[in-house]
Amino acid sequence: MAESAAARPVLAVDLGGTKIATALITPQGEVLSREYSPTLAEEGVDAVIGRILAIGSALLRGARLPYTSLSGIAIAAAGAIDSQKGIVTDSPNLPGWHNIPLKAEIEKATGTRTFVINDATAAALGEHRFGAGRGVNNLIYLTVSTGIGGGIIIDGKLYSGVSGSAGELGHMTIDLNGPRCACGNIGCLEVMASGKAVAREAQRLIAHGARTVILDLAEGDAQYVTAQTVATAAHKGDQVALSIVDRAATYLGVGMVNLVNIFNPEMIIVGGGMGKMGEMLLKPARRVVAERAFRFPASVVRIVSSELGDNSGVFGAVAFVADADRPL
Repeated sequence: MAESAAARPVLAVDLGGTKIATALITPQGEVLSREYSPTLAEEGVDAVIGRILAIGSALLRGARLPYTSLSGIAIAAAGAIDSQKGIVTDSPNLPGWHNIPLKAEIEKATGTRTFVINDATAAALGEHRFGAGRGVNNLIYLTVSTGIGGGIIIDGKLYSGVSGSAGELGHMTIDLNGPRCACGNIGCLEVMASGKAVAREAQRLIAHGARTVILDLAEGDAQYVTAQTVATAAHKGDQVALSIVDRAATYLGVGMVNLVNIFNPEMIIVGGGMGKMGEMLLKPARRVVAERAFRFPASVVRIVSSELGDNSGVFGAVAFVADADRPL
Protein backbone atom coordinates (compact mmCIF):
# COMPACT_ATOMS: atom_id res chain seq x y z
CA MET A 1 0.00 0.00 0.00
CA ALA A 2 1.35 3.43 -0.91
CA GLU A 3 2.47 5.58 1.99
CA SER A 4 -0.09 8.27 2.78
CA ALA A 5 0.90 11.92 2.48
CA ALA A 6 0.26 12.38 6.19
CA ALA A 7 2.98 9.83 7.04
CA ARG A 8 5.72 11.37 4.91
CA PRO A 9 8.32 13.84 6.16
CA VAL A 10 8.03 17.58 5.66
CA LEU A 11 10.77 19.90 4.47
CA ALA A 12 10.25 22.75 6.94
CA VAL A 13 11.85 26.17 6.49
CA ASP A 14 11.91 29.04 8.98
CA LEU A 15 12.77 32.14 6.95
CA GLY A 16 13.75 34.99 9.25
CA GLY A 17 15.32 38.39 8.84
CA THR A 18 18.79 37.14 9.81
CA LYS A 19 18.80 33.35 9.37
CA ILE A 20 17.17 30.47 7.54
CA ALA A 21 16.56 27.28 9.51
CA THR A 22 15.72 24.25 7.37
CA ALA A 23 14.85 20.78 8.65
CA LEU A 24 13.54 17.46 7.41
CA ILE A 25 10.98 16.39 10.03
CA THR A 26 8.48 13.56 10.36
CA PRO A 27 4.84 14.33 11.28
CA GLN A 28 5.60 12.91 14.74
CA GLY A 29 8.29 15.55 15.29
CA GLU A 30 11.42 13.46 14.64
CA VAL A 31 14.14 15.63 13.10
CA LEU A 32 15.89 13.63 10.37
CA SER A 33 18.34 16.41 9.46
CA ARG A 34 18.65 20.19 9.71
CA GLU A 35 20.73 23.09 8.47
CA TYR A 36 21.15 26.77 9.33
CA SER A 37 22.20 29.54 6.95
CA PRO A 38 22.33 33.34 7.09
CA THR A 39 19.42 34.91 5.21
CA LEU A 40 21.55 37.65 3.58
CA ALA A 41 18.32 39.38 2.59
CA GLU A 42 20.28 42.35 1.24
CA GLU A 43 21.28 40.15 -1.71
CA GLY A 44 17.70 40.23 -2.98
CA VAL A 45 14.63 38.04 -3.20
CA ASP A 46 15.92 35.69 -5.90
CA ALA A 47 19.13 35.01 -4.00
CA VAL A 48 17.23 34.13 -0.83
CA ILE A 49 14.82 31.82 -2.68
CA GLY A 50 17.81 30.18 -4.36
CA ARG A 51 19.41 29.65 -0.96
CA ILE A 52 16.22 28.00 0.37
CA LEU A 53 16.15 25.65 -2.63
CA ALA A 54 19.84 24.80 -2.37
CA ILE A 55 19.65 23.96 1.33
CA GLY A 56 16.50 21.90 0.91
CA SER A 57 17.99 19.92 -1.97
CA ALA A 58 21.15 19.29 0.03
CA LEU A 59 19.17 17.94 3.01
CA LEU A 60 17.20 15.61 0.76
CA ARG A 61 20.36 14.37 -0.97
CA GLY A 62 21.93 13.71 2.43
CA ALA A 63 18.88 11.68 3.46
CA ARG A 64 18.78 9.96 0.03
CA LEU A 65 15.22 11.08 -0.48
CA PRO A 66 13.59 12.60 -3.58
CA TYR A 67 11.16 15.51 -3.43
CA THR A 68 8.39 13.00 -4.21
CA SER A 69 8.96 11.41 -0.79
CA LEU A 70 7.74 14.56 0.98
CA SER A 71 4.23 15.30 2.16
CA GLY A 72 5.04 18.91 1.38
CA ILE A 73 7.33 21.89 1.82
CA ALA A 74 6.29 24.38 4.49
CA ILE A 75 7.90 27.80 4.79
CA ALA A 76 7.39 29.92 7.88
CA ALA A 77 8.30 33.42 6.71
CA ALA A 78 8.66 36.71 8.53
CA GLY A 79 6.06 39.32 7.64
CA ALA A 80 2.46 39.66 6.51
CA ILE A 81 1.49 36.48 4.68
CA ASP A 82 -1.48 35.59 2.48
CA SER A 83 -1.27 31.93 3.45
CA GLN A 84 -4.15 30.92 1.15
CA LYS A 85 -2.22 32.09 -1.91
CA GLY A 86 1.25 31.57 -0.45
CA ILE A 87 2.28 35.18 -0.98
CA VAL A 88 4.60 37.22 1.23
CA THR A 89 2.68 40.49 0.94
CA ASP A 90 5.10 42.55 3.02
CA SER A 91 8.00 41.88 5.36
CA PRO A 92 9.65 44.74 7.27
CA ASN A 93 12.61 42.50 8.15
CA LEU A 94 13.09 41.15 4.60
CA PRO A 95 13.87 44.21 2.45
CA GLY A 96 12.26 44.10 -0.99
CA TRP A 97 9.80 41.34 -0.13
CA HIS A 98 6.55 42.84 -1.37
CA ASN A 99 3.89 40.59 -2.91
CA ILE A 100 6.37 37.76 -3.48
CA PRO A 101 4.61 34.57 -4.74
CA LEU A 102 6.83 32.30 -2.64
CA LYS A 103 4.56 29.25 -2.85
CA ALA A 104 4.43 29.41 -6.65
CA GLU A 105 8.19 29.92 -6.94
CA ILE A 106 9.03 26.92 -4.76
CA GLU A 107 6.43 24.66 -6.37
CA LYS A 108 7.71 25.59 -9.82
CA ALA A 109 11.28 24.71 -8.86
CA THR A 110 10.56 21.49 -6.95
CA GLY A 111 7.28 20.11 -8.26
CA THR A 112 6.21 19.70 -4.62
CA ARG A 113 3.17 21.22 -2.96
CA THR A 114 4.23 24.11 -0.78
CA PHE A 115 2.65 26.00 2.11
CA VAL A 116 3.59 29.48 3.35
CA ILE A 117 2.72 30.69 6.85
CA ASN A 118 3.82 33.59 9.02
CA ASP A 119 6.83 32.53 11.10
CA ALA A 120 5.44 33.59 14.46
CA THR A 121 2.10 31.97 13.67
CA ALA A 122 3.98 28.78 12.83
CA ALA A 123 5.87 29.04 16.12
CA ALA A 124 2.56 29.25 17.98
CA LEU A 125 1.41 26.09 16.27
CA GLY A 126 4.74 24.39 17.01
CA GLU A 127 4.62 25.22 20.71
CA HIS A 128 0.98 24.14 20.89
CA ARG A 129 1.62 20.80 19.21
CA PHE A 130 5.12 19.91 20.39
CA GLY A 131 6.25 22.42 23.05
CA ALA A 132 5.22 24.44 26.09
CA GLY A 133 1.59 24.66 24.96
CA ARG A 134 0.86 20.94 24.67
CA GLY A 135 -2.64 20.32 26.02
CA VAL A 136 -3.45 24.06 26.21
CA ASN A 137 -6.47 24.98 24.10
CA ASN A 138 -6.23 28.78 24.30
CA LEU A 139 -2.82 30.40 24.05
CA ILE A 140 -0.92 33.32 22.59
CA TYR A 141 2.64 33.02 21.30
CA LEU A 142 4.90 36.08 21.15
CA THR A 143 8.26 35.97 19.44
CA VAL A 144 10.46 38.81 20.67
CA SER A 145 13.50 39.02 18.47
CA THR A 146 14.70 41.40 15.72
CA GLY A 147 11.01 42.23 15.46
CA ILE A 148 7.94 41.05 17.35
CA GLY A 149 5.36 38.68 15.94
CA GLY A 150 2.70 36.42 17.30
CA GLY A 151 0.30 33.57 16.85
CA ILE A 152 -3.09 32.76 18.33
CA ILE A 153 -4.53 29.36 19.25
CA ILE A 154 -8.27 29.37 20.06
CA ASP A 155 -10.11 26.20 21.12
CA GLY A 156 -7.09 24.15 20.09
CA LYS A 157 -6.99 25.57 16.56
CA LEU A 158 -4.80 28.14 14.88
CA TYR A 159 -6.65 31.41 14.36
CA SER A 160 -5.61 32.77 10.96
CA GLY A 161 -8.19 35.46 10.19
CA VAL A 162 -10.09 35.95 6.94
CA SER A 163 -6.97 36.10 4.73
CA GLY A 164 -4.55 34.08 6.84
CA SER A 165 -2.66 37.09 8.17
CA ALA A 166 -3.93 37.28 11.78
CA GLY A 167 -1.45 37.44 14.63
CA GLU A 168 0.59 40.57 13.83
CA LEU A 169 0.71 41.25 17.56
CA GLY A 170 3.95 43.21 17.31
CA HIS A 171 2.10 45.94 15.47
CA MET A 172 -0.48 46.86 18.05
CA THR A 173 0.03 50.51 19.02
CA ILE A 174 1.56 50.92 22.47
CA ASP A 175 2.58 54.60 22.32
CA LEU A 176 0.75 56.82 19.83
CA ASN A 177 3.52 59.40 20.22
CA GLY A 178 6.33 56.84 19.96
CA PRO A 179 8.93 56.31 17.24
CA ARG A 180 7.99 55.17 13.76
CA CYS A 181 8.03 51.41 13.26
CA ALA A 182 9.49 49.67 10.20
CA CYS A 183 5.90 48.84 9.22
CA GLY A 184 5.17 52.57 8.86
CA ASN A 185 2.97 52.88 11.94
CA ILE A 186 3.81 54.85 15.08
CA GLY A 187 4.66 53.38 18.50
CA CYS A 188 4.11 49.69 17.73
CA LEU A 189 5.01 47.10 20.35
CA GLU A 190 7.82 46.03 18.00
CA VAL A 191 9.46 49.43 17.90
CA MET A 192 9.22 49.74 21.71
CA ALA A 193 10.24 46.27 22.94
CA SER A 194 12.05 44.29 20.22
CA GLY A 195 15.74 43.48 19.98
CA LYS A 196 16.18 46.46 17.68
CA ALA A 197 14.49 48.68 20.25
CA VAL A 198 16.81 47.46 23.01
CA ALA A 199 19.91 48.09 20.89
CA ARG A 200 18.61 51.53 19.85
CA GLU A 201 17.98 52.56 23.46
CA ALA A 202 21.45 51.39 24.50
CA GLN A 203 23.05 53.38 21.68
CA ARG A 204 21.05 56.46 22.68
CA LEU A 205 22.15 56.25 26.31
CA ILE A 206 25.78 55.67 25.34
CA ALA A 207 25.64 58.73 23.06
CA HIS A 208 24.44 60.71 26.08
CA GLY A 209 27.40 59.59 28.17
CA ALA A 210 25.96 56.66 30.14
CA ARG A 211 28.63 54.67 31.97
CA THR A 212 28.09 51.04 31.09
CA VAL A 213 30.01 47.90 30.18
CA ILE A 214 27.78 47.57 27.11
CA LEU A 215 30.25 49.64 25.12
CA ASP A 216 33.19 47.52 26.27
CA LEU A 217 31.35 44.37 25.16
CA ALA A 218 30.83 46.01 21.76
CA GLU A 219 34.60 46.60 21.47
CA GLY A 220 34.18 50.33 22.03
CA ASP A 221 31.92 50.94 19.03
CA ALA A 222 28.26 51.68 19.77
CA GLN A 223 27.18 50.68 16.26
CA TYR A 224 27.98 47.07 17.16
CA VAL A 225 25.66 47.07 20.19
CA THR A 226 22.92 44.44 19.88
CA ALA A 227 20.21 43.11 22.17
CA GLN A 228 22.54 40.22 22.94
CA THR A 229 25.24 42.70 24.03
CA VAL A 230 22.74 44.36 26.36
CA ALA A 231 21.58 41.00 27.71
CA THR A 232 25.17 39.95 28.44
CA ALA A 233 25.80 43.22 30.27
CA ALA A 234 22.57 42.81 32.22
CA HIS A 235 23.59 39.32 33.34
CA LYS A 236 26.81 40.91 34.63
CA GLY A 237 24.73 43.25 36.78
CA ASP A 238 25.26 46.40 34.70
CA GLN A 239 22.63 48.87 35.89
CA VAL A 240 22.21 50.64 32.55
CA ALA A 241 21.66 47.33 30.78
CA LEU A 242 19.23 46.18 33.45
CA SER A 243 17.23 49.40 33.08
CA ILE A 244 17.06 48.95 29.30
CA VAL A 245 15.80 45.38 29.63
CA ASP A 246 13.27 46.44 32.28
CA ARG A 247 12.01 49.22 29.98
CA ALA A 248 11.50 46.79 27.08
CA ALA A 249 9.89 44.23 29.42
CA THR A 250 7.49 46.88 30.71
CA TYR A 251 6.35 47.73 27.19
CA LEU A 252 6.05 44.01 26.48
CA GLY A 253 3.88 43.72 29.58
CA VAL A 254 1.60 46.50 28.29
CA GLY A 255 1.17 44.53 25.09
CA MET A 256 0.35 41.43 27.13
CA VAL A 257 -2.27 43.36 29.09
CA ASN A 258 -4.09 43.98 25.81
CA LEU A 259 -3.83 40.32 24.88
CA VAL A 260 -5.05 39.13 28.28
CA ASN A 261 -8.03 41.47 28.27
CA ILE A 262 -9.01 40.69 24.67
CA PHE A 263 -8.36 36.94 24.44
CA ASN A 264 -8.40 35.69 28.06
CA PRO A 265 -5.74 33.05 27.21
CA GLU A 266 -4.64 30.27 29.50
CA MET A 267 -1.03 30.81 28.49
CA ILE A 268 1.25 33.36 26.83
CA ILE A 269 4.46 31.81 25.50
CA VAL A 270 7.43 34.09 24.84
CA GLY A 271 10.10 32.98 22.37
CA GLY A 272 12.64 34.53 20.03
CA GLY A 273 16.11 35.85 20.75
CA MET A 274 14.95 38.25 23.46
CA GLY A 275 12.86 35.46 24.94
CA LYS A 276 16.10 33.70 25.86
CA MET A 277 16.53 36.29 28.61
CA GLY A 278 13.97 34.24 30.53
CA GLU A 279 12.87 35.64 33.87
CA MET A 280 14.84 38.85 33.36
CA LEU A 281 12.29 39.71 30.67
CA LEU A 282 9.24 37.82 31.91
CA LYS A 283 9.21 38.92 35.55
CA PRO A 284 8.70 42.66 34.84
CA ALA A 285 6.17 41.80 32.11
CA ARG A 286 4.18 39.64 34.54
CA ARG A 287 4.23 42.52 37.04
CA VAL A 288 2.63 44.86 34.49
CA VAL A 289 -0.03 42.28 33.63
CA ALA A 290 -0.84 41.81 37.32
CA GLU A 291 -1.11 45.58 37.82
CA ARG A 292 -3.04 46.55 34.68
CA ALA A 293 -5.05 43.68 33.24
CA PHE A 294 -8.51 42.75 34.46
CA ARG A 295 -8.03 40.82 37.67
CA PHE A 296 -9.65 37.49 36.82
CA PRO A 297 -8.07 36.87 33.39
CA ALA A 298 -4.74 38.09 34.80
CA SER A 299 -5.00 35.58 37.63
CA VAL A 300 -5.43 32.58 35.34
CA VAL A 301 -2.93 33.31 32.56
CA ARG A 302 0.49 31.67 32.71
CA ILE A 303 3.33 33.61 31.08
CA VAL A 304 6.15 31.21 30.22
CA SER A 305 9.23 30.83 28.04
CA SER A 306 9.23 28.89 24.79
CA GLU A 307 10.13 25.22 25.16
CA LEU A 308 11.23 24.67 21.55
CA GLY A 309 13.32 27.83 21.26
CA ASP A 310 14.69 28.41 17.77
CA ASN A 311 12.96 25.24 16.52
CA SER A 312 9.38 26.35 17.18
CA GLY A 313 8.92 27.70 13.65
CA VAL A 314 10.01 24.56 11.80
CA PHE A 315 7.95 22.33 14.08
CA GLY A 316 4.96 24.60 13.50
CA ALA A 317 5.47 24.35 9.75
CA VAL A 318 5.25 20.56 10.07
CA ALA A 319 2.04 20.85 12.10
CA PHE A 320 0.59 23.20 9.47
CA VAL A 321 1.06 20.57 6.74
CA ALA A 322 -0.35 17.85 9.00
CA ASP A 323 -3.45 19.98 9.63
CA ALA A 324 -3.91 20.52 5.89
CA ASP A 325 -4.00 16.73 5.44
CA ARG A 326 -6.39 16.11 8.30
CA PRO A 327 -9.94 15.26 7.17
CA LEU A 328 -12.53 17.89 8.03
